[in-house]
Amino acid sequence: MTMVDVTISREDFVAVIAMTRPAKKNALTHAMYEAMRAVLEKSGADGTIGAVLLTGSDGVFTAGNDINDFLSRQGDPSESAGLRFIKTLAAFEKPVVAAVDGLAIGIGTTMLLHCDLVYASSSALLRIPFVDLGLTPEGGSSVLLPRRCGMARASELLLLGEAVSAERAESFGLVNAVVPALELRAHALAKAKALAGKPREALAASRRMLRGDAKELLATMDAEGREFGKRLAMPEARAALTAFATKKRQG
Repeated sequence: MTMVDVTISREDFVAVIAMTRPAKKNALTHAMYEAMRAVLEKSGADGTIGAVLLTGSDGVFTAGNDINDFLSRQGDPSESAGLRFIKTLAAFEKPVVAAVDGLAIGIGTTMLLHCDLVYASSSALLRIPFVDLGLTPEGGSSVLLPRRCGMARASELLLLGEAVSAERAESFGLVNAVVPALELRAHALAKAKALAGKPREALAASRRMLRGDAKELLATMDAEGREFGKRLAMPEARAALTAFATKKRQG
């Protein structure tokens, strides 16, 4: 089933969410976020679903937010569709496995921090360019990145905003394993199926222990969202985002 550039399928007890907007490198729109959030909510309530696989398509995970769609949206950024999706992913009570091929930019990297297992192809590139766009970390990344890979590496990712290869991401602890591109989906799906076959209650309790206080993380995400909103209203960010969008249009 296809829902606004998001394709939903099912493999045994695993729900598969694929971002399928290849002409735009799977850049995420308001509608795509809402579609993915709806699938997570439905999968969470479906007793026959034991895990979720999150993937991209055509050699790309996601190029992050569609800047033009993002800039066209009015209202409080702390209540954006992207943040609602990330909050739903953070609070999701079943395992999520990600298969990352090619670009995982901005929120494309942030969402990986909320996945239980992440597998990447050798061509995967992770980048968090918020500072370059005049913005600040979002989606819990300001606390999850230092927790995952240490302050020095988190600073490198969040402040420099340089692209990180799959191999470096694995060494940082952001990726479980680097897998040949042709084997990536099957490998990640096999891991998702393995998780879906575990005793559900024990698995859920173990995930809660690993993840810590969900309320504290959601509160951090709210604080990040407020600061992100302040930055977005500043001339610095508007100029950087407009320049980025213009560069994209010019190829």
